[in-house]
Amino acid sequence: MRIGIYDPYLDDLGGGEKYMMSIASYLSKKNEITVFWDNKQDLNSISERFNLDLSKINLFKNIFSTNISIFQRILETRKFDVLIILSDGSIPLVLSKKLFLHIQQPLDYIATSSTLDKFKLSRVNGIFVNSVFTKSFLEKKINKKIEVIYPPVEVSAKKVKKENIILHVGRFRAANMKNSDYKKQSFMIDTFKKMVDSGLKNWKFIMAAGVLDKDKEEFEKMRESAKNYPIEFFINQTNEKIWDLYSKAKIYWHASGFGEDLEEYPEYAEHFGISTVEAMGVGCVPVVINAGGQPEIVTNAEDGFLWNTSQEFIGSTEKLIKDNKLWLKLSENAQIRAKDFSKEKFEGRINKLIA
Repeated sequence: MRIGIYDPYLDDLGGGEKYMMSIASYLSKKNEITVFWDNKQDLNSISERFNLDLSKINLFKNIFSTNISIFQRILETRKFDVLIILSDGSIPLVLSKKLFLHIQQPLDYIATSSTLDKFKLSRVNGIFVNSVFTKSFLEKKINKKIEVIYPPVEVSAKKVKKENIILHVGRFRAANMKNSDYKKQSFMIDTFKKMVDSGLKNWKFIMAAGVLDKDKEEFEKMRESAKNYPIEFFINQTNEKIWDLYSKAKIYWHASGFGEDLEEYPEYAEHFGISTVEAMGVGCVPVVINAGGQPEIVTNAEDGFLWNTSQEFIGSTEKLIKDNKLWLKLSENAQIRAKDFSKEKFEGRINKLIA
């Protein structure tokens, strides 16, 4: 089959881009895959950052750009058996034989009101999302079946000894956000500082963050706040280095959505939580907020801990620090649970979707 793939945020190096290019990589084994994008370096960066084989991908000009006429777009899309598009809420007018939309997060707006919108929606063969959390918001806005296909997580464990490390992995985003602590990374730093001030010894907190140039100034302010504490930062690291950190760490923290009105602003929660699954895959026990997609991954007190308050956050972490038998039990269970999000299961669901 001839399959076209479009992700409007391909230069962002986020979870959505990993998801979409994982689809491209897998389908390129037996199909002719075209990615609509103007900058080949962005594709190379994704391939390197997420260890994806994109060597068989054809790159074609971005026909969804505002610089391209609708007429040109329609003519080009007629050549494809299948189009898979990461939607920002809009529905493109295309003439491929099949059209599938992927949505990564709860959206404020989905174009379904006008006659043209309804016609375009009628031509959509399937909509798929990354979590039940995302699905729960979209179902209120769109009268069409929505399928959950969890992201693929490949575990690349390193044979290294576990250390007394609490780890967080995530992008740092400050600019153009209504929320100044979008990923609650400052909150996690402050929480660890409180634990140290209360007597915690021989443990360190490591934050592995992706930082864009536009956010460096704000990031440095956050880093400055961690001075004189056992807190380390690893910035824009390779995939191999990130897995080295996962493999060494005993506990994984995630706090996106804490203190937010997630009914009003669901985008502030983690829509799924790939980094949580990655950590679990190497026996790093998650202590993560009971919000967004995290409860779909972690079963409380079985393969990690879910928390609702800062007191629960600290208390669950302290349980693991003080009780090695408990940590070992949850670590083993976490590795078993992570296998439910394997690449093979993801690929099987993608196959079934587009068949």
